[in-house]
Amino acid sequence: MLIAAVVGGVVVLAWVLLNCKTSRPDGTLIARVHPYRMMLGHIMPHRDDAVVYFDTYARADKLLAYVAKAREHFHCDMTHCLVAACMIGLTRAPRMNRFVVGRRLYQRNHQAITFSAKRVRKDHSAKLTAIKTTLREGETFRDLVTRIQGNIEVERSGKETYVEKEMNLLARIPRAVMVRAVGIAKWLDYHNLLPASFIKGDGMYTSIFVANLGSIGMAAGYHHLYDWGTCPLFMMVGQVEERPMAVDGQVVVERVIPIRWSYDERIDDALNTRYGIDAVNEALENPEAFFGCLDPDGGDAHALDAFPVLKS
Repeated sequence: MLIAAVVGGVVVLAWVLLNCKTSRPDGTLIARVHPYRMMLGHIMPHRDDAVVYFDTYARADKLLAYVAKAREHFHCDMTHCLVAACMIGLTRAPRMNRFVVGRRLYQRNHQAITFSAKRVRKDHSAKLTAIKTTLREGETFRDLVTRIQGNIEVERSGKETYVEKEMNLLARIPRAVMVRAVGIAKWLDYHNLLPASFIKGDGMYTSIFVANLGSIGMAAGYHHLYDWGTCPLFMMVGQVEERPMAVDGQVVVERVIPIRWSYDERIDDALNTRYGIDAVNEALENPEAFFGCLDPDGGDAHALDAFPVLKS
């Protein structure tokens, strides 16, 4: 009886300690949360339970001209601009950079953007891959593009990446074992026990996932949110299209970038999210103001690559 009591006490103590652990390597617990928002984690425990879908459109002409001009100085494409714009949106509305784990609300302690890219290997085989990048304070747009391109080149090389090593290992595990392994990983995450190295290497532990389907000539779809990792926002971007837009009370046809968002409503209210989404659109529609002037002879002291990605 005594042994049973001791074992029971140890189990209860372990359970209490597990549920009291709130620290994580990727975020800080938000101690003061409105009771309604706190309840959302219990009412809607899974991320896709709380997903909201909506559309935005960014006028494309200035951005397309900017990308074409930037290519005279360094490699640049639409995906680079989308990543930079998302960083600006998260900076403008930092409460967008939250996530729910273990039915608790956390503020992420860094900005991480995961984006999909078409991976063409040296043997000409092609597939989509996910690349994760983080914000570096004071970095210029050109620096960001160069760093992203370095990551893409690593992905396109013949070397096996971290994610591929992880997936290849998991693929060898029998289904019955896999079910339990995934369950254990989710349990560890729920109790904030996953190591920082696991979180850092997984592309779904991110602020926003960007899928630029326009790069492969597709329209944007509405994407679900994964019940894995901590990603509360999914950005699907379609190819540039012509749409009727209202300008000064008149309907005109303009080229626009269609963007479809999937948003975990548990992280914050729609008003604050609107500020962040508006900032993303504003950056895309006014790239020189946010990403930097590309004319070294234009009299701008911050010409070419000296303009920071983040404009306060």
